[in-house]
Amino acid sequence: MRASQSLVGPCAFVLMAVAAAVAASPATASCPAPGQWLTPEDTEPGVDALFSELARGRVVLLGEQHARWEHQRWQLHTLAGLHARRPDMVIALEMLPRQAQPALNAWVAGELDEATFLEKSDWRGAWGHGYEPYMPILHFARMHRVPVLAINIDRALHGRLTVEGWDAVSEGQRYRISAPVAPPEAYRARLEAVYAGHPSASIEGHEAERFVAGQLVWDRVLAAGLAEAASDGALVVGLMGRGHLEYGYGVPHQLADLGIGDSHVLLPWDSDEDCVTPQKGVAHAVFGIAAGERHEPPRPMLLGVFIEAGEAGVLVVDIASGSVAEHSGLEAGDVITRAAGQRLRVPDDLISVIRRQAPGTVLPLSVLRDGSEMEVLARFPARSD
Repeated sequence: MRASQSLVGPCAFVLMAVAAAVAASPATASCPAPGQWLTPEDTEPGVDALFSELARGRVVLLGEQHARWEHQRWQLHTLAGLHARRPDMVIALEMLPRQAQPALNAWVAGELDEATFLEKSDWRGAWGHGYEPYMPILHFARMHRVPVLAINIDRALHGRLTVEGWDAVSEGQRYRISAPVAPPEAYRARLEAVYAGHPSASIEGHEAERFVAGQLVWDRVLAAGLAEAASDGALVVGLMGRGHLEYGYGVPHQLADLGIGDSHVLLPWDSDEDCVTPQKGVAHAVFGIAAGERHEPPRPMLLGVFIEAGEAGVLVVDIASGSVAEHSGLEAGDVITRAAGQRLRVPDDLISVIRRQAPGTVLPLSVLRDGSEMEVLARFPARSD
């Protein structure tokens, strides 16, 4: 999706901007064909040799662009190939905080149906994207009794670590996770460049240093969860956004500081007429995926806002030009508290409502603006496709 049409938060914006940065880099290798594994050095490793090598390691990291169903499908197929070689495999998820572990354990044990699992794990509140593309992975884990670990933290703790600092939060409250090691200068420069183009950069109180610190919190938290899981000798396969993995800058860098310097990063790579060739060092190997909307579910209705979690609801960071949001009178700085009467806590609450919206209908939104509550009617046009 184009950013101007999306309902996205900071993490999704980082992924899109990092992808754009990769596109701007000079090419050093070929673009993989659909179904082809390729190293950035332009060699085809062969599936058997590649997976045998991965199975001998301790940590394999599968990147994704969130809400790209083809990426989650690729993750599932890769998990199946690794599990055939290492039945002692463990799956580690960026998508859920550690509080969701009891729900994951019960799911894998076959004790919960989907609806109950989503409720008990608080998937919708914890993750800013839909659950649908991840359910086949979770069903695979349950069918084969593969342990699934929640290795993230909730937004409240992330905010404290980012704003107050690691010393201000007790070891027990932060799951005994240590502070991140300093990032490579190239990673910091990339994050600062991403922040400069982020809509929140224009909001008072937002600073580039805080943005970088927030990304380092995520990186260290995920790395700590992976390292802890790997201490038992199982093959740990982590699923997370590719922005945490590319060039070994994020999670792999933090993992090395924790004693795991041999993690392997695999990335899906869109192969079409606009395919960007993989750059040296971007990953251990990439897999060509046929790009295009025909491989994705029907595109939902779009409100056309950049959003993030706010204290009282969903904060509108920016408005896309010509969008439903602009025509309805929404403004940057608005806080959407309810949509169709449903209380909104996190961005995914609003996204879920928008996805259910039919073309040609009106969606009532309760909005806080300058301390006053008002109603905004978002009128959705008929789809053009």
